[in-house]
Formats: sequence, structure tokens, C-alpha cells
Amino acid sequence: MEFIYLIGAGIAVLTGLGAGIGIGIATGKTSEAISRQPEASGKIQTVFFLGIALAEATAIYGFVVSILLILK
Repeated sequence: MEFIYLIGAGIAVLTGLGAGIGIGIATGKTSEAISRQPEASGKIQTVFFLGIALAEATAIYGFVVSILLILK
């Protein structure tokens, strides 16, 4: 039965993959937006940092779930 928890932990860690892809796409789009409208860079960066924080929180939740499953 321990094997099932380890599979679940492995799947939970994959949330980091999605977060990494999302952060990469957001960074690219932010660079494009700032290069098109440099005068709006402050607003663009604010929204960018909020999005990064939410994406990173998702990865941390997946990591915590995987740790809990391993230690069960």
C-alpha cells in the first residue's frame, strides 16, 4: 500500500512543472509588453509579480502535498 502513496507524491510534484512553464510564458509576455509600451512598465510588472506569486504558490502546494504523502 505504501507504493500508492509514492505514486501520488510523484504526481503531486509535477505541479512544479506546470508552474515553471507558466512562469516562463508570463516572463516572455511581460518582456514583449514592456518593449511595446515602456511607459506602462510599472503596471505591467505589478501584474506580473502577482501572477508569479500565484503560480509559485501552486507549486509549493504540490510540494507540500507530496511531502505529506511520503511521510504518511
